[in-house]
Amino acid sequence: MADQATFADQAMEYMDQLYSAARRMTRNAADAEDLVQETYLRAYRGFGNYQQGTNLRAWLFRILTNAFINSYRSKQRKPQSVNLGSVEDLYLHQRLGGDTRAALGASAEDVLMEQITESEIVEALESLPEEYRITVLLADVEGFAYKEIAEILDVPMGTVMSRLHRGRKSLQKRLLEFGKLRGLADPPDADRAPASAGI
Repeated sequence: MADQATFADQAMEYMDQLYSAARRMTRNAADAEDLVQETYLRAYRGFGNYQQGTNLRAWLFRILTNAFINSYRSKQRKPQSVNLGSVEDLYLHQRLGGDTRAALGASAEDVLMEQITESEIVEALESLPEEYRITVLLADVEGFAYKEIAEILDVPMGTVMSRLHRGRKSLQKRLLEFGKLRGLADPPDADRAPASAGI
């Protein structure tokens, strides 16, 4: 059992991470601030129930996610400004498939991804259905393990794996569309001119 007197010392170090996640969830700076404030209020009130020695970061993220789902889901505001916030996040697309750059040089996919702008990555991420977006954020941006995500979202681990797979595939498809629009990838077969008949 945790002592509320030590709450600030232990929990405040995660504020930037929580705000960053809240910003991606709410897509709005003011709502993100409100969500973090609500998270810390709930966490402070419930800190007596927190078990010392367990994962405090995961516990706080569970409160944040639940607060978002309960309070902010219905708002569904459109994104106003786009900023991933850190250099690490600029390379989100490189982590999404778990792929690493080829030792002898960049693959064609890597070259494509380097041409896609930060705002396009954010737009692609924000276009995901909420349950996929939150799961991808927790796994690929925040670095939580499947088991931790299952606990944060209170769903079975198989559900986490399924949502993550579908979210990553959808994100990959959206980013490929950006690449095609910018002439960085081949258009789909349907868009190609048919071969001349009778030649």
